[in-house]
Amino acid sequence: MLPDASALKSLVEAVFGYSCECGDNSAKARERLGAVSELRAMLVTPVSGPLARFGRATAAALDLWAAEAADLPPPLRRVRLDIQDAHPDPAAAVRRGLASHPHLVFGPYGSGPALEALGATERAIWNHGGAISTIRWPVFPRVVNVLAPASSYFRGIAEVVRSVDPERRQHVVILYGSSGFGADVARGAADSAARLGFETTAIGFSRGEAERAASRVPRADILLVAGGFEDELAAARALLGREWRAAGFVGAGVDEVLASLGPAREGLLGPCQWMATAAPVPNEGPDAQWFVTRYRSAIGGDPPYPAAQAFAAGVLAARCLRETETLDDAAHLAAARRLVCRTLYGEFRLDAATGLQVGHEVLTVQWQGGKRRIVWPAKSAERPLVYPRP
Repeated sequence: MLPDASALKSLVEAVFGYSCECGDNSAKARERLGAVSELRAMLVTPVSGPLARFGRATAAALDLWAAEAADLPPPLRRVRLDIQDAHPDPAAAVRRGLASHPHLVFGPYGSGPALEALGATERAIWNHGGAISTIRWPVFPRVVNVLAPASSYFRGIAEVVRSVDPERRQHVVILYGSSGFGADVARGAADSAARLGFETTAIGFSRGEAERAASRVPRADILLVAGGFEDELAAARALLGREWRAAGFVGAGVDEVLASLGPAREGLLGPCQWMATAAPVPNEGPDAQWFVTRYRSAIGGDPPYPAAQAFAAGVLAARCLRETETLDDAAHLAAARRLVCRTLYGEFRLDAATGLQVGHEVLTVQWQGGKRRIVWPAKSAERPLVYPRP
């Protein structure tokens, strides 16, 4: 169990020996390195509300980076991290945190909060938690996207199915939440399916209406579902009694979301941004074993994927600091644009036109024997795809 907001602050101060509160330092964020010894960083993320579980994980991971893994250029010697609760108003949280003039700004977990945070400031924001692909240049010219976009989430399912069944003419049904994140996943899924020669049908639904929309889903070979986790669970209960050669849910990519399905979860496919067991050897920052060990020591449990994303954002921000030797946002953005490296989270490379993350590759996992097993891409696969779905 991750701590609540107040307990998190106490934990940080007890374990890492520094305060999460910003002081009264009102120096401008563009000051040169030669004038400061303390890096002021701000994280805006939900540490209360419905996204708190993952938001607190991002806070814990950035705390760990700040205390033990921030490889800073001299004369910077330490990081002072200010954690602002993005719930219920991410924009207000950003404005509140900017009053202390942070040098670095890290955005929140969740695509909705990330969009609101980006709209509240012209400061550069390290986006490690908002996957929706509308978070891109030139609409948000000062964003640095650490995670792969949601539009790529179901690409691996289409590719792995086609790799084991190259000849069959297959029909894919995409059931999706019709606003924001779900629609982005669906658009990417439809593009990938069309590219690989699948016939597609897409059915949208409003929040809370997944079960009703499921009644309109026709017979098909492959089912893909993207929406809020409660809607995905409702859709799974309504549709998994049918025969599907393959079935994928965004929520199947993490441990707990569809756990209440019990044996019906077996064979489901899902996207996964990061798994410690498949983490690459980094050329920037600590490796996954170090991160998992230190996170467990501080929090008492394994880091979920949002924690790895946030930690990687800290590592990458420090790399840009070292390259530019300045606290200027524009210089950091220029460094991030040309940066190509590999953290424990994976490859980092921004698309030159859109700013979307194109280095990091989403894993495709399948529930086999009650555990998530990587089945795609082939170079990372732990097990072959079980197909058709049992």
